[in-house]
Amino acid sequence: MNWLTNFVKPKLSALVKRKDVPENLWQNCPSCGNMIHHKDLKENLQVCITCNHHFRMSVDDRINLLFSKEDRKEIELEKINDDPLNFSDKKKYKDRLKEYRKKTKREDAFILLNTKIGQSDIVCGLMNFEFMGGSMGRAVGGAIVKGAKIAMEQKCPFVVFTSSGGARMQEGAISLMQMPRTVAAVELLNQNKIPYIVVLTEPTTGGVTASFAMLGDITIAEQGSTIGFAGKRVIQDTIREELPIDFQKAEYLKEHGMVDIVCHRKDLKHNLENIISHIT
Repeated sequence: MNWLTNFVKPKLSALVKRKDVPENLWQNCPSCGNMIHHKDLKENLQVCITCNHHFRMSVDDRINLLFSKEDRKEIELEKINDDPLNFSDKKKYKDRLKEYRKKTKREDAFILLNTKIGQSDIVCGLMNFEFMGGSMGRAVGGAIVKGAKIAMEQKCPFVVFTSSGGARMQEGAISLMQMPRTVAAVELLNQNKIPYIVVLTEPTTGGVTASFAMLGDITIAEQGSTIGFAGKRVIQDTIREELPIDFQKAEYLKEHGMVDIVCHRKDLKHNLENIISHIT
């Protein structure tokens, strides 16, 4: 009996043991409720195959979608002091930064590239939502200023992809000062006649919306993106009125003149190529 239990049974169990099922094998579409296999979702650029709902796309996937490896070079961001206020809540701010740097393998929530779109040279900045919700602190503000200066030096368009929850609370008033700082950088681009194009992606909110995100010469939004300053419920409670279902969605903003183009993700690269080719 011991021989059967201790030797034969484990051998048989090993032969028929189920393989571990990977996490996130299926995604449930929040719009239509359809279950989508992760491979199908990836092949369809993180867009629902049934209703075209645009899932949030990682910054690395977006870079690979838009720019070839041969045509892009990452620009190193300026080194700054990490924690100007010695801020601490449940964790020290310095520890949070270490955690997210390890997780994302990036220094902060902004990536700056010298690259091409079609045949045109551009400077491109991308916000990384996976790094503290794409929140805007000194590092992000400094990266936008640096991107604007490089675009002026190279006399090429500056294209920014936004994805952010707003200002970074751990930097207090310093994070709020990045709003006028980035607005000033955009104004310098205008004075030097450098095209500034913004692509709004899910989500773009808070102080980012209230500053550089809505100042593009041309503003493109990905289909279905949430774009706004304060949350919908906060606004409803303030004005004591029911807001439309599609309030703060890309299509609603285009209808009301705040966005120039609402674009499906698969058409984004082609549309950018046409726009930049035309304006340059």
